[in-house]
Amino acid sequence: MEYSAAYALRYVGNMIDSHCHLDLPAFEHDLNGVLKRAREAGISGFLIPGTTPAGWEMQLAIQARRSDIFLAFGIHPWFIRGSLDDAVSKLQKAVTEHRKSVCAIGEIGLDATIELPLAEQEKWLLAQMDVAKQCELPVVLHHLKTHHRLPAMIKQAGFSCGGVVHAFSGNAQVAAQYVDLGFKLGAGGTITYPRGKKTLDALVKAGLDNILLETDSPDMPVQGFQGQRNEPARLVQIAQVLAEAFGVSVAEVTKKTTANFRDLFAQA
Repeated sequence: MEYSAAYALRYVGNMIDSHCHLDLPAFEHDLNGVLKRAREAGISGFLIPGTTPAGWEMQLAIQARRSDIFLAFGIHPWFIRGSLDDAVSKLQKAVTEHRKSVCAIGEIGLDATIELPLAEQEKWLLAQMDVAKQCELPVVLHHLKTHHRLPAMIKQAGFSCGGVVHAFSGNAQVAAQYVDLGFKLGAGGTITYPRGKKTLDALVKAGLDNILLETDSPDMPVQGFQGQRNEPARLVQIAQVLAEAFGVSVAEVTKKTTANFRDLFAQA
């Protein structure tokens, strides 16, 4: 479903996409158009999570041209390379140099679907969480088949700065574990599909106070746009599904999730 600019201004407004990879090559030729469509749909802010040290410079370049871009720096488990000590040193240096631009550490986490052993991934996760702890910043957590490990890692790190579980999928019990640890849950395109009912039910039980909206653009397309590049403008469809599930208006979902974003990423 598409929303007119008039509808967006009246009923949506000020919605924030808390996870969109606008620095990736998928957007290099038409980023201005992508952002224009998003604004017309009522999206007023965009958080770009980091995945590699090389990508942090691209994130900064995008932010330098716009006032509605927020950044997180981190090393995604898919792109773990080389020396952990060197990588963490680069992360610490980059965050220190650009402290006013960075509101979180991420995208970091654990992924059981890649070849890199979880034990090695856990070392990188703990080291990056330590940087977040030192800088008093929240984290953006990636997970794939690792809910059995992530809460334990948060506790092991003694991490209390909170964060968001990106693209949350899981049951109500898993959701409650993260909420109890001070984390928000990222609601994305998964909940727009029938197969996402378990996740949607878990989000409803967790409560609107614990949810952020995200698209994971250019990935995680919403229902009806399979096979197409995802864009922040599609965030409204995700908000609509949440509104129906909670029995509230899209405007209420916008108000609550934007407040959640501002509370979590206090520097944003």
